[in-house]
Amino acid sequence: MPRRENFMKHVATKTTYLEMLAAPEDAVEPPREDLSVSRKVRPTVEEYLYLYNSVGRDYQWIDRNLMAPDELEVILRNELIEVHELSVGDRAAGFAELDRRRDQQVELAYFGLFPEFIGQGIGKYFLQWVVERAWSYQPRRVWVHTCDLDHPAALSNYQRAGFQIYDEQIIQQVVKET
Repeated sequence: MPRRENFMKHVATKTTYLEMLAAPEDAVEPPREDLSVSRKVRPTVEEYLYLYNSVGRDYQWIDRNLMAPDELEVILRNELIEVHELSVGDRAAGFAELDRRRDQQVELAYFGLFPEFIGQGIGKYFLQWVVERAWSYQPRRVWVHTCDLDHPAALSNYQRAGFQIYDEQIIQQVVKET
């Protein structure tokens, strides 16, 4: 059986790093009553990859799929990693992962909506909710990175939420061969 790495290639990708050095003052109310956010405490690898792939499939999110399941499980069991799910009614609609493993920092490691929920006005609320959750730990900063493979509105959404660009780099990103 061929190794999955054989179906990968590297592409030059502009990666933008953004940060917040203070919590935003404005709270965002849910735009509709059927929204809820829940923490997925110790999700299984399968549950996690369902959320991760549902959000990232169209944007070349493959890093976590390349990890051995036991390696990913170690990350998911770390109490400094938080996985949050946005739901519309009883349907999963989005996913966010906060990483608090760096001292006095919270990284918004992954964030996004399932494709069928993009454009419904719920992303702003979910991003604000996740940012407020990150600041609840009183870090020195909250940061995120995005690249030109992500949704075209990702960078502007982060900036509207209060993140400021602090670095840009061209990196060689591993992507699926098409």
